[in-house]
Amino acid sequence: MISKGESHTSGQESVINLTWLPYILEEWTCLEYHYLQYIGFFLWMLHVIFFAPHLLFIGFCCFSNLFLYIYKRKNGLEEDLSRKSWDKGRFMVASIISMCGKLWHGYEVHGMEKIPEGPGLIVYYHGAIPVDYSFFISNLYIQMGRCCYSVVDHFLFKFPGIKLCLNLFHAVHGRRDESVEILKKGNLLGVAPGGARESFFSDENYNLLWGNRKGFAQVAIDAKVPIIPLFTQNIREAYRTLGKIGLFKWFYERFRFLLVPGYGGFPVKLRTYIGDPIPYDPNITAAELAEKTKKAIEMLRDRHQKLPGSIQRALLERFDKHQKDD
Repeated sequence: MISKGESHTSGQESVINLTWLPYILEEWTCLEYHYLQYIGFFLWMLHVIFFAPHLLFIGFCCFSNLFLYIYKRKNGLEEDLSRKSWDKGRFMVASIISMCGKLWHGYEVHGMEKIPEGPGLIVYYHGAIPVDYSFFISNLYIQMGRCCYSVVDHFLFKFPGIKLCLNLFHAVHGRRDESVEILKKGNLLGVAPGGARESFFSDENYNLLWGNRKGFAQVAIDAKVPIIPLFTQNIREAYRTLGKIGLFKWFYERFRFLLVPGYGGFPVKLRTYIGDPIPYDPNITAAELAEKTKKAIEMLRDRHQKLPGSIQRALLERFDKHQKDD
């Protein structure tokens, strides 16, 4: 409603804060605004519902980033995040992330003792939203004092307000030469070969969608480091996508645009299992090592994940103290 003291234009300006879509559609279709207002509002609500899990995750990163900026300003720190003066801030953020995982998902890590003291390439299954990996690297830092570099999609760096958090936890784009150099310096590096495709189009059967990707295996060979397989139970029940709908898959394959709606945030039980390291072998090819790694993760999946996954069963497992032996 527009009061007598308000103009029709001011009423429109208040609606623009809600959604810009009706104005564009009005220009294209020449239909009256009040019809398009309902269409725009409906589409806006669908967007919020579908992308709420993603926005929640990004929002949490933004909150962590804000905390780090306050910490930086209060302590007069420089941009060099490798300095010891950043360790306390990194520990506090890792503790917050770990606490959230414990409270919401009852998060556990099994097999931490299998992480080698030296360098290693951690290869994991990519859930719809990889919150499990965030919980894992946070627990790794808290329990062992080790930072794990992480190969992430370049689009994450385009989100405003999370760059400091990404840099503090050593997120990188993952060029092959850069990855090899990180490992040669004695660091751990995490990568999900399935990437966005596995995130969007895998399902409750937890199929590994790696295609012919073997670059990660070549990195491990060039750096002469072991590969550590990693799998998280119920990660597909925590968050899911509508990747089974053919239109979204066609759109992604055609334009490589990240537009696959998701839903979830369910407080299911999450357990991360670390497999036995696959040692460096100078006589193995990258293709053979990639296949060996894939089978190692599938073995972890088959041992610890009931297939197909069930949200209801995963929720009930929050109250089940029994777990399979490592």
